[in-house]
Amino acid sequence: MRLLGLLIAAVCAVCAPALPGADAHPTPVAAAHAAPVAAAAPPQTVPALRQWTAGAGTYTFTTATRIAVDPAYTAQLADEAATFADDLAALTGRSVAVVSAAPAPGDIGLTLGEPTLPAEGYRMTVAASVTIRAATDTGAFNGTRSVLQLLHQSTSVPAGTAVDWPAKPERGLMVDQGRKFFTVDWLKQHIKELAYLKLNTFHFHLSDTFGFRLESSTHPEIVSADHYTKQDIADLIALGRKYHVTIVPEVDTPGHMNAVLAAHPELKLKSGSGALSPDFIDLSLPASYTLIEDLIDEYLPLFPGPYWHIGADEYVTDYTKYPQLLSYARAHYGANATAKDTYYGFVNWADALVRAGGKTTRMWNDGIKSGDGTLTPNPAIVVEYWYTYGLTPQQLAAAGHTVANASWTPTYYVLGGAKPDTTWMYETWTADRFEGGNTLSDPAKNPGSLLHVWCDNPTAETEDQIAAGIMYPLRALAQQTWGSPKPAATYPAFTPIVAAVGHNPAWPGVARPDNLTLGRPTIASSTETANFPAAAATDGDPGTRWSSAYRDPQWLQVDLGAVRRVDRVVLRWEAAYGKSFRIQLSDDAATWRTVYSTTTGAGAVQDLTGLTGSGRYIRVYGTRRGMAYGYSLYEFEAYGDPTHQ
Repeated sequence: MRLLGLLIAAVCAVCAPALPGADAHPTPVAAAHAAPVAAAAPPQTVPALRQWTAGAGTYTFTTATRIAVDPAYTAQLADEAATFADDLAALTGRSVAVVSAAPAPGDIGLTLGEPTLPAEGYRMTVAASVTIRAATDTGAFNGTRSVLQLLHQSTSVPAGTAVDWPAKPERGLMVDQGRKFFTVDWLKQHIKELAYLKLNTFHFHLSDTFGFRLESSTHPEIVSADHYTKQDIADLIALGRKYHVTIVPEVDTPGHMNAVLAAHPELKLKSGSGALSPDFIDLSLPASYTLIEDLIDEYLPLFPGPYWHIGADEYVTDYTKYPQLLSYARAHYGANATAKDTYYGFVNWADALVRAGGKTTRMWNDGIKSGDGTLTPNPAIVVEYWYTYGLTPQQLAAAGHTVANASWTPTYYVLGGAKPDTTWMYETWTADRFEGGNTLSDPAKNPGSLLHVWCDNPTAETEDQIAAGIMYPLRALAQQTWGSPKPAATYPAFTPIVAAVGHNPAWPGVARPDNLTLGRPTIASSTETANFPAAAATDGDPGTRWSSAYRDPQWLQVDLGAVRRVDRVVLRWEAAYGKSFRIQLSDDAATWRTVYSTTTGAGAVQDLTGLTGSGRYIRVYGTRRGMAYGYSLYEFEAYGDPTHQ
């Protein structure tokens, strides 16, 4: 968010210290499901499975595998089965039949009948077949996401039973489309990506400084050239429904209204000195309310979800500059009203429109303070706490609000500015630790958290760069908001799991499945920062990358799992490339054999063919950088012997 964004990025380069004991999560599940987890390590998923009891043997996915829906629940699970079949087809390259039957060996069964599980929870039993059992269709869907992740890694899954459910009901992503237009394809990709990680909320910030992104029949004059048609929105909502992702729309008012006010300069807030605000609408003018009511009434039916976000952030800070706001407040709210009551009155007025449309209002927290008005916001409004302005989360909860954790640290990803400290997010932060170390006495008052992409400098990163930049933070957030035991104690140990799980099956540009390094354990001599881990060079994502420290020599090493023949290596360099480097193989990661060497590397994509050698370990060993920066690889691919993939 925010005008404050770049300033904080410059001033606060180091995240706040950790709070001791901040790793507890509520576990709202029946005692029958609270048995200790067996000692055997669970299969790796992101987020991790909450409980796992190991069994004997393995399940194997074959060309004969079907999705077998319990005949008693065919109608309830038809959509989930169809979506699962689509995703398996994308993963395997072939169609998978959906049948109404009990699962046979090799099948994947879907059923309901677990009423003691939370709504998003599921039980996954892995034996000769896999069975997903849940209380609701959403729980069953979440179970299919875990199966997809496991099959992404291998066609065989160890036998056992998982019982899994989230700690927080809201988990997901927000994107600032007001400042930067995100294509419909990018949004669709990320709906599927959220679902793959069992995230369920996508917040669309549809208006801000540089744009108003929704087609409008009531006020077409305010709509930016780059915008979403109502059909685009309907398509995105339909996809979200299919993937159990709720879209939360936001049209930001009464501040950040630059695009609207450019078409309606008569509604700009004018100070006592005559200066016009480019982004504040004048709440003393009846026409301002008419315009905003037109938009809310027009758009509420377009979004069938339960929420409408009014924004309400970063409005006036010095009300003495605008005497008309004090006059309006006293005329409407009594002789003792303050100028700030005009803002609070607007919030409650907009909330009444939203409630009349059958939805719940959401707003940002920074405008809600103590003692500056005679009015207070309606307690039914969900407040999203992003920074330490005004009331604390506990004070907001005491006033009756549900308080979502939208804290700057560590959930803000600002283009051209601050980025999440993903190590701190994974190792220390929890969804119940608000900005400034604040907490709630009742964590149930906090529905959860999202990763927030703010486009203060919209051209600073492309869509692909943003997708790559949020890959690891989004997965750390998925783990922390799901709240299951962490699959690894440290963030560096978590990144190989992320790489192994990869992207949703429909993600574009994923590396060839015969790439020997894909998803394999990867280490490096160094990393530039935690956001550029070694595993990023073998995750199959052409947007993520490994970057080393700024010195020579440096190396990136992959464990192929068994001795493999290698006859081709592809290096997909970022701008920082290797001028002199070697490709080496080893049987023990101690003694290395060079199969390729150059002192004239030119970067870009280097496709090295005709290699001869074999080994369990492969590395690229750089001895001279092509730039002052470290070595940086988008992907390190190897091809040759396909056995044991």
